[in-house]
Amino acid sequence: MHERITRTIAPLAMASLAAGCAGVAPDPSRHEGPRRFALTPYSEMTPDQRAVADAIRTGPRASVGSPAAAQGATSLSSPFNVWNRSPELADRVQKLGEYLRFRTSLPPRLNEFAILITARRWDSQYEWFAHHRLAMAGGLDPAVAEDLRNNRVPANMKPDEQVVYDFVTEYFDHRGVSDATYKRAVTAFGERGVADLVAVTGYYMLVSMTLNVDRTPIPDGGPKPLPAR
Repeated sequence: MHERITRTIAPLAMASLAAGCAGVAPDPSRHEGPRRFALTPYSEMTPDQRAVADAIRTGPRASVGSPAAAQGATSLSSPFNVWNRSPELADRVQKLGEYLRFRTSLPPRLNEFAILITARRWDSQYEWFAHHRLAMAGGLDPAVAEDLRNNRVPANMKPDEQVVYDFVTEYFDHRGVSDATYKRAVTAFGERGVADLVAVTGYYMLVSMTLNVDRTPIPDGGPKPLPAR
């Protein structure tokens, strides 16, 4: 009996130790309010986690007021706080996000519109909260965003916005797009633009999933911006 117990406990103990050495809390019940992944203070990060955090804090996000790079912050915000449990994942994914935020071929108005469509489809409250202001700053009509927020097909979209809406919505509905929808998108944005549109939508699907699993709260206990379906 003693031998069987030892064989059972030893692997669990080793797994717990390995998790601790990797900078991941071995206690799965560790959380912070509604947030499932407690914020990891910079002072408690492993060297690899700190390298990721430093790259985010000194990158282009710092110039646009991103919470992930806010001056005086004591930890990364989500989704980076979640991804940094696996620093190599966090490093690779944040670099993709950096391109899709700051170097994509799509103008901010359309890029952020695609992000809002994704946030609404995934009911990602924090993603909508974080990107609505960016969409407004990028020139998206507030009425278009309001229709989308309320699960209505937006009225009075500009022609290029209509292309983005139809492309992203058709993809979500059918897991692909028709030849006609694809041709309209290529005509409007070129092949590079379509590739960037697919990528930004896919990336923010990952962001939405991460935020939803984490249950990332709206800052300062603010209200959820998206109404129930």
